[in-house]
Amino acid sequence: MHFLDQAKIYIRSGGGGPGAVSFRREKYIEYGGPDGGDGGRGGDIVFEAVPGLNTLIDFRYTQHFKASRGGHGMGKDRTGASAPPLVIKVPVGTQIISDDDRETVLADLVEVGQRVTLLEGGLGGRGNASYKTSTNRAPRQHQPGEPAQELWVWLRLKLLADAGLVGLPNAGKSTFINQVSNARAKVGDYAFTTLVPKLGVVRHKGREFVLADIPGLIEGAAEGAGIGDRFLGHIERCRVLIHLIDIAGADPAEAMQIVEGELRAYGAELDDKPRLVALNKVDLADAELVAGFAEELKQAGADEVFPISAATGVGIPALLDAVLRYLPAATATERPSGEVEDEDEAEPWSPL
Repeated sequence: MHFLDQAKIYIRSGGGGPGAVSFRREKYIEYGGPDGGDGGRGGDIVFEAVPGLNTLIDFRYTQHFKASRGGHGMGKDRTGASAPPLVIKVPVGTQIISDDDRETVLADLVEVGQRVTLLEGGLGGRGNASYKTSTNRAPRQHQPGEPAQELWVWLRLKLLADAGLVGLPNAGKSTFINQVSNARAKVGDYAFTTLVPKLGVVRHKGREFVLADIPGLIEGAAEGAGIGDRFLGHIERCRVLIHLIDIAGADPAEAMQIVEGELRAYGAELDDKPRLVALNKVDLADAELVAGFAEELKQAGADEVFPISAATGVGIPALLDAVLRYLPAATATERPSGEVEDEDEAEPWSPL
């Protein structure tokens, strides 16, 4: 499935149905009178966040969404049918943004099942029966119903993850997420192997958290260099960032400053998020060189440096321990050895 995190769509709610002009014509009824019913209400445009979606690719092929119009009012005081709402299903983490300035957030869907009515359907028009008064016994006026509302909006997906990976291209981010999670990101010995964000679920010491890997940043990404900073929006919601630095690179301290500068230039409070600096590929260097680079990174602003090897797994448990410190407390606790939760677990089931 192709990944798409931005899409422009057209939405229109349903107009209200017109009221009816009708008069009773029944045998044995001496005096008839108006009996035109009201029109039905038009359908709303509703957005709903649903599980199981992690891309907006469907909106590349379907870009126009129009709710149904309310039914016409009819004689015998019959009200027109109200149109059902048109529910547009989007991934969790989707923002709905105004097309006018592409900055104003109209809605932010961050929970499964969250719904928002963006456009309301028009009210149905009044039928002539509702205009009847003691002095106006045979009204012929009616209302046509409220018109539909229409709007162009942008959908922008920001993946929901607990931790995010940042770093220069070829720093080993894809290898790292493959090592610690169930993700299967492409790994290559060239820059920008990762072209779209990846998500993986990490299980460590009885805890689970979601890890996001985004394409590498280079100097000038805020101005559009390389892939640019477009995908930084996917780590805006992360609780902690893991900054991977390649020990085999030209200058690890300079590499850290480049990425930190791009995070500051992007804004959105990314610069204020907790940062864990990991010196990757330590299996390619001796202990003395690793210690020297770690000290340089601390002098450059890193609070703590974790020497790791994403390829071999060295040092990764300590880094994951540090990530857990920034996550909410676990809600489930491990049961003592030998303790069972209920009687069904006490003995294995057998058909005999």
